[in-house]
Amino acid sequence: MKRARFTEEQIIGVLKEAEAGAKTADLARRHGISEGTIYNWKAKYGGLEVSEAKRLKVLEDENAKLKRLLADSMLDNAALKDLLSKNW
Repeated sequence: MKRARFTEEQIIGVLKEAEAGAKTADLARRHGISEGTIYNWKAKYGGLEVSEAKRLKVLEDENAKLKRLLADSMLDNAALKDLLSKNW
């Protein structure tokens, strides 16, 4: 089954429906997602507006990029230290 990708606007819309009193099982069935996904979205996006959710996504992407850069530089550093220790 193809995984559906929801935008921040769609996620916030689903969560607003849940806040309005719709049952989680009904929402999940209507949007073709699991109840667990809705609970995960509530934990991550609960109480956020669309602009805040978009900003959160941008920050998470930037953080992941920086973590990859740090890991690469640490790996390069370790390789250089290993090479240097073998030369002396």
